[in-house]
Amino acid sequence: MSILRTTDAEGRRIPLRQLVLRYALLLLVLALTVGPFLWQLSTSLKGPGEDIFSSPPKFLPSDPTLDNYTRVADTIPVWEYALNSLKVASANVVTNCVGAALAGYALARLRYRGRRAATLAFVLAMLVPVEGIIIAQFTTMRDLGLNNTLLGVLLPGSIGAMNVLLMRNAFLNLPQEVEEAAYVDGANVWQRFLRIALPSVKGTLAVVAIFAFMGAWDDFLWPLIVLSDPENFTLTIGLNYLHGTFANDERLVAAGTIIAVAPLIALFACLQRFFFRGVGEGAVKG
Repeated sequence: MSILRTTDAEGRRIPLRQLVLRYALLLLVLALTVGPFLWQLSTSLKGPGEDIFSSPPKFLPSDPTLDNYTRVADTIPVWEYALNSLKVASANVVTNCVGAALAGYALARLRYRGRRAATLAFVLAMLVPVEGIIIAQFTTMRDLGLNNTLLGVLLPGSIGAMNVLLMRNAFLNLPQEVEEAAYVDGANVWQRFLRIALPSVKGTLAVVAIFAFMGAWDDFLWPLIVLSDPENFTLTIGLNYLHGTFANDERLVAAGTIIAVAPLIALFACLQRFFFRGVGEGAVKG
């Protein structure tokens, strides 16, 4: 029986010891990243009569049940909170994809005075911590009359500086000759953007969409500050009631955590092939 020879990118054979070390490190990272989620999933499926603090810990539930998820819905209006989060996250995806694509194309392809200064402004915006401007954001939303509204939750993150720079780098990596040929054929800037440039960076758009959805779905601090009416609470704020009132029931908290994480997993599963392609689209030029 022939032994499979594993080689690196340059065609050189990887020593067995080095190969084992690599896989060991990969398994360690996998355990550290996926392990907590699997433990929460296991806890959410355990019944009230099963000890979740046994020593040694028992990973698989002896009698799996979905009652904890039903109890979460009975304790808080979790589906209404999830709908509010879905509204904000979906709108955030649209505004970031459209706004970041337009701004990124302008920074990468258009020629105008102050383009480098505009790019530098987006870079500097990434260096400002959210906590440093959150009071200014709150007073702005109050002056606009948007406090305690989902629109007030959406506006501050409607276009992210990171997403604009991702789209800029993706557009910079496109061959200039293609657009020059379209320009010679009489295509205006909008036609070149919509018909040539934008279809070529679908992978980066998927990256922006995932980042925008995750940022809006997982955000806790800003919705907590700007929202006061329980009817407008997002899912992250609503699940906080499980930690406060029912802190001793870890099964309930685990079920709420799985409900919050499940849409993110579904989104990434649908867009993963575009995501990994998009990471490389904007990774060459800065």
